[in-house]
Amino acid sequence: MTQFADRNYNSADGLGARVTRFATTGIFAALALVFLWFGAMKFTAYEAGAIRGLVENSPFIGWLYAILSERAVSGLIGTVELIIAALLAARAVKPELAVVGALGAVATFVITSSFFLTTPGVFIPEHGILAISVVPGQFLLKDIVLLFASLFALGNALRASGK
Repeated sequence: MTQFADRNYNSADGLGARVTRFATTGIFAALALVFLWFGAMKFTAYEAGAIRGLVENSPFIGWLYAILSERAVSGLIGTVELIIAALLAARAVKPELAVVGALGAVATFVITSSFFLTTPGVFIPEHGILAISVVPGQFLLKDIVLLFASLFALGNALRASGK
């Protein structure tokens, strides 16, 4: 009788491999969808105003408001996000493009994860040391997951492109 631990679930056609292939496709599609949707929203006045409180406190990109209008900053970010979406979506046909897209996604989520520490109103000290607000706190916390999904996508795209 074969022990459960001895079964080869990691073979090229095993269940683990099939789930991994499905999840990998899903990660690329989900990241591309997030960047497409969020990028398109950046061209609306609503979104331009909504991101200001996050962006203006960032030491990485807050300086943009000193040289560009609120709508221009949002449009610039949206343009970058739409480019990242297209590059990630290209994974199936040209993995090298997805490498660039995944690098952009990693950079994006490093920056947005830093908003967790730079945006006022994330922490609610009167409710305890670990208390964070729903918005912006919990909203920003999920960017850590997106950062690691982007790192996974980068590794996968690098492997697929032979690097």
